[in-house]
Amino acid sequence: MDLHLITYFVAVVDRGGITKAAQSLYISQPSLSQAIRTLERRLGTTLFDRTGRRLTLTEDGRRLDVAARRILADVERAKAKVAAVRELVSGRVDVVTYSSFSFDPMIELARRFRDRYPHILVRIVDADGPGGVHTALRRGEAEIGVTDLSVEHAGMITVPLFEQELVLALHHDLAAGLPDPVPRVRVRDVPLVVDVGDRTNAAKAGELLAENAANVVVDCAHPAATWELVCLGTGATVVPRPVAEQQMPTVTVRPLEPPLTRPVGLVLRAGEPSPAAAAFLEVASTLRQGA
Repeated sequence: MDLHLITYFVAVVDRGGITKAAQSLYISQPSLSQAIRTLERRLGTTLFDRTGRRLTLTEDGRRLDVAARRILADVERAKAKVAAVRELVSGRVDVVTYSSFSFDPMIELARRFRDRYPHILVRIVDADGPGGVHTALRRGEAEIGVTDLSVEHAGMITVPLFEQELVLALHHDLAAGLPDPVPRVRVRDVPLVVDVGDRTNAAKAGELLAENAANVVVDCAHPAATWELVCLGTGATVVPRPVAEQQMPTVTVRPLEPPLTRPVGLVLRAGEPSPAAAAFLEVASTLRQGA
């Protein structure tokens, strides 16, 4: 059923006749009369009693009047919700990432976005590495991914943000005797707490591992547990500099020689992003600019 026919029907009821309803709708009386007859024909019933000077509703007309007003109210509410999202006064943006970036840069991205758009919910979806990010984007579980751009992202739009420095974080006892910066080859003699199963990180840190990963003393996939073990002196780990400085303030932080970095950025499917996602991309660009 056409929505405009419902609108015309309610206008006739409210104005008590075709003439006044046509004037309020800015259409001709014959056009409105034809529209009402079309509505009655489609419903297979008579909606108005036309025997008097003023149109009155039949029993079926009264039933439709209740339903029609509910339909129009639902449409107005839907329009208001769409407008609210487009004006960024409500809505949600879904972002997918994995443990490597759950602290840096995800926390700063979410903070900046919420500061600028306090009425938009940020939903952060957890994934298993870059492949999990792609899967979530393809399935529509998220609209934006935060990931390592050194990995291939075929079929996706990529938005570079910055180069993330990875440093060696270790207890001061383990740091004794190590040069500053630490040559990568020297890390092979340092006990490590790392996630051996994280293939993207393993590729980056491969040069830091001894033969058969003999210097890995704890294979840990949980960042918070890794940080605590490092603070306790169980072993060293390789983390982004902000993680070492902000989450493990009691440890010694040593840069590597040559420096170890990875490009961090956003990935998303081709096509026009939602208003909330477009706003998130705009906020993320401030990281790229170093603001």
